[in-house]
Amino acid sequence: MLTRLRLLRWATVLAAALAVGIAGPDAATRPPKLDYQITQLPNGLTVILSEDHSTPIVHLQLWYHVGSKNERPGRTGFAHLFEHMMFKGSKNVDPEQHTSLISSVGGQSNAYTTEDATVFWETVPSQYLPLGLWLEADRMATLRINEGVFRTEREVVKEERRMRVENQPFGRLSEIIYDQAFTVHPYRHPTIGSMADLEAASIEDVREFYQTYYVPANATMAVVGDFDSTLAMDLIKKYLGRVPKAERAVPRDVSKEPQQARERRVTLEENWPLAAVVVAHHITYDGHPDSYPLHIASKILSDGQSARIYRSLVYEKRFALAAFGGGNIIEDPNLFFAVAILQPGRTPPEAEQALVQELERLKLEPVSDTELERAKNQFARDYIVGRESNQQKAAHLAHAAVIHDDIRTADGEFDIFMNITAADVQRVARTYFTTPNRLIITILPKGQAGKGRGE
Repeated sequence: MLTRLRLLRWATVLAAALAVGIAGPDAATRPPKLDYQITQLPNGLTVILSEDHSTPIVHLQLWYHVGSKNERPGRTGFAHLFEHMMFKGSKNVDPEQHTSLISSVGGQSNAYTTEDATVFWETVPSQYLPLGLWLEADRMATLRINEGVFRTEREVVKEERRMRVENQPFGRLSEIIYDQAFTVHPYRHPTIGSMADLEAASIEDVREFYQTYYVPANATMAVVGDFDSTLAMDLIKKYLGRVPKAERAVPRDVSKEPQQARERRVTLEENWPLAAVVVAHHITYDGHPDSYPLHIASKILSDGQSARIYRSLVYEKRFALAAFGGGNIIEDPNLFFAVAILQPGRTPPEAEQALVQELERLKLEPVSDTELERAKNQFARDYIVGRESNQQKAAHLAHAAVIHDDIRTADGEFDIFMNITAADVQRVARTYFTTPNRLIITILPKGQAGKGRGE
C-alpha cells in the first residue's frame, strides 16, 4: 500500500463535531504510558517488545529505515518497488506464499512505503508468533530477486501509478507541489517514482538496493500483543538474530535543501477541469520543538470543514470547491501548504489572496482560547484513538525509535501538545510563514497559460 498520505488529509464533519465535544485540554485524560522494552541484537537489529494480554493476538511490524528520500536521482520508486518485491518469494517461501501462510492461520499482513521508511506487518493469533518472525527473517536474509519477478512487479507498479496518479483528476497535485518546492532534496520526487525511472531500472540496481538497505542494522522490529517477552526475545534471536550483519554502514547522505531566499511564483498547465492555487512554506522536521505548534496550527487551519481554510474559502467567500492543506511534518524539513480548487468563474488571484490572508492572520492575531482548545481536543482524540490496537501501539513505538531516534517520544509528546500556548502557535507562524519562504503555484486547465517553470 503506497502512502503519500499527508497531502489530502481531509477530516470529516463528524470528526470535527466529536472533537468539539471532548473535554478541554485541562481535563483531558492522559493515556496510560506504553509498557515496553527495547534492545539491539549483535547484528544491529533493534527490537521493541510490548506485552498486551487483553486479546490473544500478536502484531509484528518490521520497519526498514529506507524510503523514497534514500533513492538516487534517476532511480526513483525503488523503495515502493521493494515493498512489492518482498512478497515475491525467498529461499524457503514461494511468491505470494508469505501472505497465504499468514491468512491460513487467521492472520493479516500488508506493507506500506513513505518518504522515510518501508514497513511490513503481520497480525496473527498469539501462538503463531514464531511463524511471523520466521517469515520476516527468511525474506530479510534470502529474498529471491530474479529478472522475471522484477519485470513483472515493475509493470504492476507502473499500472499503480497510472491508476493513482495519472488517471485521477488532480492526481499529480502532490508531484507538482514537491517538484516546485524542492531543488535538491529527494522529497521532490514522489514515493511511487516516475515512469522513466521505473523503466530504466535494472536487476543489478534492485539487488544493490536490497543489499544496502534491507539489512538488520537498518531495521526495527516492534512486537505488541499476547506473548511472554523472554520467550519472544528468544524467538527473535533464533530467527532474526541469525541474519548476518551487514558488511558496510547504511548510507545517510541525503542532500540538504538550501534555504529559500525569496518568494517564488509558478504558473503551470494541467489537463484538469478546474484551476488550483497552492501557497506553500518550508517548515522544520518531525520532533523539532517548532513541529508541535505547527501541528496545532495545521489543525486550526485545516482539520475539518469548520477549520479556517475550508470555512473561509468554501463556505464564506465561495471561491473554492474544495480547500485543504496542513503541515507535512516528517523526518527531514518539509512543507506547510494550503490548496484551493477553484469554483468555476472564480479567479486564481482571489483564491491566492484568501489563502495568504489565512496564513497571515495566524501571524498577526493570537488564536482564540476556543480554537486552541478545539485543536488540542482534536489532537487528544487522534492520540488516544490512535493507540487502541496492537498495530497502532507498535506504529507509535517504531515511529519514535526510527524517525525520532528516541523511543521516549512515543509517550512524551502528549504532554508537549497539551502545554502549547497561543503564543507558541503565533511564534511558529511568524517564523515560517514569511514572504521570502513562500511558494505560490497557480495551476490552470490546458490552454489557459503558457507552460514553464517559474522562479
